[in-house]
Amino acid sequence: MTNDKVKTTYKAIFKSYYSPSLEKHIEKIIELDAFLPYSSTFFCITNTQALSFEYVSKNFKTCLGLDKSELEVKGMQYFWSRIHPDDLEQWLKALNELMNFTLAEIDLQDRVRMSYTWNYRFKNSKDKYVNIIQNTTPLEFDMDEKPIIGLAHYTVINAALEMPVCASAKFLNDHDEYDTVYYNNFSQKLLADGISNRERDIIRLLALNYTSKQIAEKLNISSNTVDTHRRNILKKLNISSTGELVSMLKLKNMIF
Repeated sequence: MTNDKVKTTYKAIFKSYYSPSLEKHIEKIIELDAFLPYSSTFFCITNTQALSFEYVSKNFKTCLGLDKSELEVKGMQYFWSRIHPDDLEQWLKALNELMNFTLAEIDLQDRVRMSYTWNYRFKNSKDKYVNIIQNTTPLEFDMDEKPIIGLAHYTVINAALEMPVCASAKFLNDHDEYDTVYYNNFSQKLLADGISNRERDIIRLLALNYTSKQIAEKLNISSNTVDTHRRNILKKLNISSTGELVSMLKLKNMIF
């Protein structure tokens, strides 16, 4: 896939006619960045209209060995050029599906409570591919409440881990907990299509070693309901125990 095709597809996904105000977001992020420690994560303010990175945190170089000023000058097309060629098409499909889902399924007033996650392989300064998990929270929307400015948080993971390209959308509920409202594996179907979003929430928490009681408290449901979901999950996936499920998820590096 050529860079021009990526640009055309990306601009079609995020097409908008609204001029956002970025100053207040950048000012807050710069203040925050000064106090954050160096780590294996970095963040940016993304502008899908201008195809630019309005701000890149100091950890960009620490994580990838690349000069953040080059990213700020060259923008998203430079960033795309370093994504693994085999992941580009799946990544674009994931973005398109997330946007279609948001516009079709999420009410206008609820879009400020959404959070989106996807992953891909990215070439660092040593020309080695590493895994990146990107989580983006919308900051500004156009007149149709389409997200166009985002706070993107990137976690860099060793490339030795084989990670299918996945995408998910989560909604911040009234209990300040994120519920999975969309999930798709764009590389392969490791989980059955019949798994519901609520079951995915439970699977995600099981993978984090939460007990049924803890899951019930986080999701504001009863322990009996959690146990019923667990039994249904095992039946749908044709496996015999929760331990087997968790082992499978960790082996396949599933993202929820």
